[in-house]
Amino acid sequence: MSMIVRFAPSPTGYLHIGSARTALFNWLFARHHKGKMLLRIEDTDRARSTEEAVEAIYKGLEWLGIEWDETPVHQFARMERHAEVAYQLLEKGMAYRCYCTPEELEAMREEARAKNLPPRYDGRWRDRSPEEAPAGVKPVIRFKAPQAGDTIIHDLVQGEVKVANSQLDDMILLRADGTPTFNLSVVVDDHDMGITHIIRGDDHLTNMFRQFHLFKAMDWKVPHYAHIPLIHGADGAKLSKRHGALGVEGYRDMGFLPEALRNYLLRLGWSHGDAEIISTAEAIEWFDLDHVGKSPARFDFVKLGNLNGHYIREADNDRLVTLVLPFLEALLGNTVSAEGRNLLHRGMNGLKQRAKTLIELAENSLFYVKTPILDDEAKKLLNEEGLEILRLMETQLASFPDNMWDESSLESAARNLADEQNLKLGKIAQPLRAALTGKTVSPSVFDIMHVLGKDKSLERLREVLGK
Repeated sequence: MSMIVRFAPSPTGYLHIGSARTALFNWLFARHHKGKMLLRIEDTDRARSTEEAVEAIYKGLEWLGIEWDETPVHQFARMERHAEVAYQLLEKGMAYRCYCTPEELEAMREEARAKNLPPRYDGRWRDRSPEEAPAGVKPVIRFKAPQAGDTIIHDLVQGEVKVANSQLDDMILLRADGTPTFNLSVVVDDHDMGITHIIRGDDHLTNMFRQFHLFKAMDWKVPHYAHIPLIHGADGAKLSKRHGALGVEGYRDMGFLPEALRNYLLRLGWSHGDAEIISTAEAIEWFDLDHVGKSPARFDFVKLGNLNGHYIREADNDRLVTLVLPFLEALLGNTVSAEGRNLLHRGMNGLKQRAKTLIELAENSLFYVKTPILDDEAKKLLNEEGLEILRLMETQLASFPDNMWDESSLESAARNLADEQNLKLGKIAQPLRAALTGKTVSPSVFDIMHVLGKDKSLERLREVLGK
């Protein structure tokens, strides 16, 4: 049997990070089993669904590298099919028309609240004849849920889950205006799309029981369910914006690489031994539902940053230059010149060793594309002693052979000066770093000098000495 899963977001905003993980788990499950992942846009809430949100979902998935199979299904376009199934259930005696007025429904809710019970429909039209219907009231169509016994479902993550059928009231299938409700639409679409496994957040557990009985009432095969725990913040509280409950594009704009975020989301609630760095090929090979945990995962920006730093170090330099340019140009307020791009590329091996995000990489790269401005810590290094060291180095470097202007030779020259002055190498390197980059932390100063070249390196030293 070919396994078919679906990712079914509502286009009412950005692609939430929790939804992105759900999409990833579905995609990996499908690829692991050589099945399909279908995309369904659940856009029946017309007041909140927007085309911009649909585009955000598409772009977010594409940026993450999550590909769907076949043309996306738009749920709103299938409303007639959903209504058709409601009328079939009516003909089978598995549904009925309910003529309760808004006032009667409010009275039921009030009575439930007074008894500290969840609001429930009391089934008063379940066995009544439509001939008793009050004039002028448009009916809804309700499902005849089982009233006795328990419903037991084996969930592939949660294990055996049970609910007393007395807790399942007769849900509305079609509203008075003829529009279908969420649970009906989901079941019809899952059946018609041939979905074999439903992998989604455990906030849908209650819906699972309602949907299960709809499948049964239509004599349709019930898919396998897998409800994954939600993501919480590092403090264990429900994930909010302060924890990182952003859209996928928010992480892109903060300078995270898609492969790093994908790896991090994979490890939020799923494990494979002690493996932390997991390639896409490994994830597809290893992923299954057996190792999805039952407890909520905790989102931790520090761990994500460390993981992102690893992927930045592993990334191709050409790609990093392309990715970092928009961040650099935002900092500069103008475009980076061809010379600046060339320096960036030549210096990228050193730059990428320290950065945890593309924003950090851009900030650390500024000295290659503009004359640096000394920060306060750098100014402290360029005291009388520091300036004297710069003078001595400038004298040596001015006569340095062009064909020896490489990292190793430059470091040897600095070591020789340190020995002459009875100083440690750092006492030579730090003033040089401050003058060349404007900062006290950077890649190897000798690598920087090599990348900048003799003329630009001397130009920066002389400018500091001149001031």
